Amino acid sequence: MSLVRLNIKGISYSQTQSGAYALVLSEVNGNRTLPIVIGAFEAQSIAIALEKEIKPPRPLTHDLFKTFADRFKITIKQVIIHKLVDGVFYSSLICESDEIEEIIDTRTSDAIALATRFNAPIFTYENILDKAGIYLKMKDELNPAVEDELEIEKIIEKPETEKESTFSGDSLKELNEKLSQAVLNEDYELAAKIRDEINKRTT
Repeated sequence: MSLVRLNIKGISYSQTQSGAYALVLSEVNGNRTLPIVIGAFEAQSIAIALEKEIKPPRPLTHDLFKTFADRFKITIKQVIIHKLVDGVFYSSLICESDEIEEIIDTRTSDAIALATRFNAPIFTYENILDKAGIYLKMKDELNPAVEDELEIEKIIEKPETEKESTFSGDSLKELNEKLSQAVLNEDYELAAKIRDEINKRTT
């Protein structure tokens, strides 16, 4: 079976599972996406790794793993999402230490949180994309099992009401102060929104 490389397209709220998020992966040379439901902690960890400008005051669990691996010269070469059973994705970390390669079973959300920190490529098999992938131009013909899990249109593009800024009355100085406070409080979702507002005004 051939491997297909994936990129992280985005993270959004799951519309059907309270407290859960939808991680959307997209194939590099195609127009299919792979939506995966993950927990709030894993969603936050992946988002922080992607947002280079937001630095948590203390290391998160996946940051600690990265530091530990670096100290003992362990690298993650790639992540493979290798199985889909009853709506659950199974993944493996392909690791290397002293030129010895090991395969470690892991939850997909943890695998991707680590892949973002190691700059490791993410792959899945063609048959998994055939089974669970969604064509962006065919949203009216979605796999019913996936459509029940997630509201895809809200993952791909947020509604206009969500795009409107809630910080329009704040000055840049106030925004920077709020950003610092949000990071200090480890409220990274709010910090990302404030960062976006600052970037919008300064670009």
